[in-house]
Amino acid sequence: MALPAPTSRIAIRAYGADSTVDRHDFAQVVLPLAGRLCMEIAGAGARLDRGVGAFVEAGARHDQVSDAANRSIILDLHAGDLDPRTAECLARRPYVALAPEARSLVDYMEALAVRGRVPPHRLRLWVPLLLDALLGEPPQPRARLAPLLATVEAQPARGWTAEAMAAQVGVSASRLHALFQQELGTTPRAWLSALRRERACDLLARTALPIAEVAYRCGYADQSALTRALRRATGHTPAAIRRQARG
Repeated sequence: MALPAPTSRIAIRAYGADSTVDRHDFAQVVLPLAGRLCMEIAGAGARLDRGVGAFVEAGARHDQVSDAANRSIILDLHAGDLDPRTAECLARRPYVALAPEARSLVDYMEALAVRGRVPPHRLRLWVPLLLDALLGEPPQPRARLAPLLATVEAQPARGWTAEAMAAQVGVSASRLHALFQQELGTTPRAWLSALRRERACDLLARTALPIAEVAYRCGYADQSALTRALRRATGHTPAAIRRQARG
C-alpha cells in the first residue's frame, strides 16, 4: 500500500445531541477514544465506542450525535490518500470492529495528538498501518450488533423483547443471546434494563420532567415500575437521585 500524500488531516473532536448532517468530497475515518457516538452513514446506523470505528466514503451523507461526553479521532483522507480497492473494501462495511492492533495504533495517535500538531511524517507512516489493521480483521459479532444497539438506544421506550431485537439483527433469539454474551458479557434483557436505568438517571439529573414522564420515556410501565427498578439497582428512589444530582 503506497504511503498517503500529506493531505491527510487528523483531529480530535466531540459531538453533542444536535444533528450534524454532513457530506464532503473526501473520505473519513472515525475512531472513538471515549464515550459513545451514534452514527448514520448512507442510511445505515450504528453505535460507535472504543470497540467499533467507522469509515465514511467520499460523498456519503452521514450524521453523528451523542447524549454523553465523547471524544473521537477524525481522520480526513483526500484523493490519493488511499487506493480505490482499499476504499471499496472499507465502504462495503463502514462499521468495523477495532482489532487489538488497530486499538493500539489509535491509542498511539491519541498520545501524539494531545501533545499538539502531529508531524506529517508520522501521519504518513501511521495511516497505512491503520488502514491495514482495519482491513485485516474480519467483521466481529459486536459490529453485527452495532445497528441494533443504536436502534434500541434511540427508542428505549419501545416494547423491546429478545425476539423483537433478534428480528432486527436477523437471527434467532438464542443466537442473539450468544452474541450478547460473547461481545458484551450480558443478556439482551439485562443490557436493555441497564440502558433504561442509565437513561432515566440522566433525565432525572438533567431535566425537570415529572418522574412519571421520565418513566414513560425510558420504557417503564409507570412511575412505580421506575421506582422499583432504581431502588433495586441503586438503593435510591428517582426523587432521591434527582436531589443528589442537584447537590
